[in-house]
Amino acid sequence: MRSNRFWTVPNAISLSRFALAVAFLLMPHPGSRLVLIIVAAITDFLDGFIARVADLKSSAGAILDPVADRVFVLAAVSAYLFNGTLTTGQYFIFISRDLATAVGFLVARIIPWLRPVVFRARLLGKAVTVLQLATLAAAMALPNAIPGLIIAIGLLSAMSIIDYTLALWRARAR
Repeated sequence: MRSNRFWTVPNAISLSRFALAVAFLLMPHPGSRLVLIIVAAITDFLDGFIARVADLKSSAGAILDPVADRVFVLAAVSAYLFNGTLTTGQYFIFISRDLATAVGFLVARIIPWLRPVVFRARLLGKAVTVLQLATLAAAMALPNAIPGLIIAIGLLSAMSIIDYTLALWRARAR
């Protein structure tokens, strides 16, 4: 059951990723950035786990968690674009799922018969996030792996976009 509470432990953990995103931009040292990526990954797991186990799910958390994920990833991948670690093409492949889901969410809020549909995390979407975080970490330790990881993100993102679209379409029909 979801509550309308905003100030819960899981939401505070999600909010911490906004601070981690700012810290990532301010700390150019690869070791510090790696620690921030690991902490962001841990907080991404913990907020949902605690919300489920302690029955602290909230409507705000359902929005806050994915937004915090996107802000952290966008900050990190933008830093990599800025410092030349990623090309512009790799950057857009990296965030393709995020752009598509943002557009999908806005479209679903504009079209009256889609407004009641509740967006939920999907397994493929979670897999993309894990692969994005792994790629951010690999960019420092294994830069030669970036092209292959970007291809994997692109393929998994395409599958995730299709999955989210089909889920939205099916939910609309109910």
